[in-house]
Amino acid sequence: MKFHETPLHGVYVIEPEPRGDERGWFQRVFCEREMGDAGLESRFVQVNNSFNAEAGTLRGLHYQLPPSPEVKIVRCLSGALWDCIVDLRPDSPTYLRWHGVELTGENRLAYYVPRGFAHGFVTLRPNTETLYLASGFYDPKAERGVRWNDPKFSIAWPVKGALISEKDSNWPDFDEGFHGVESLRGV
Repeated sequence: MKFHETPLHGVYVIEPEPRGDERGWFQRVFCEREMGDAGLESRFVQVNNSFNAEAGTLRGLHYQLPPSPEVKIVRCLSGALWDCIVDLRPDSPTYLRWHGVELTGENRLAYYVPRGFAHGFVTLRPNTETLYLASGFYDPKAERGVRWNDPKFSIAWPVKGALISEKDSNWPDFDEGFHGVESLRGV
């Protein structure tokens, strides 16, 4: 596996290294030893799967506050999506900056999302399936969200007129108190 740094502190795009012959190929999509050697989280307790029938479906931006912040590794199994994260760690050199990457069934890339980042994606094709590993259990009491179109972040989503849930479209504008960013210091 290759770990490519992004402009955000602690965020990586993970590229698998397929080995193949006339039969096809084999690749490792997760290796505890390689993750640990790279200084990344290597313990995951949940594997989540989402399917989105329509192109332009937007999910997010979600995260969890302490004591339940989580690292995610996100991969697109089929179709295509644009995955976006926002750094909400107040002591980070990239605080309040966002980054996006295209994940497809063909490029097989994964996105490493550290604790303290809001995460979301928009599908670029119909019938897009996503798999992601989470280092923490879902905790509804710790759940927070950043509105996908909050002007504080000015995220350049590649799709206009997205299909989005009522819950995700109703998160309030960014507010350090409500969004609990002080509790994300040092995560």
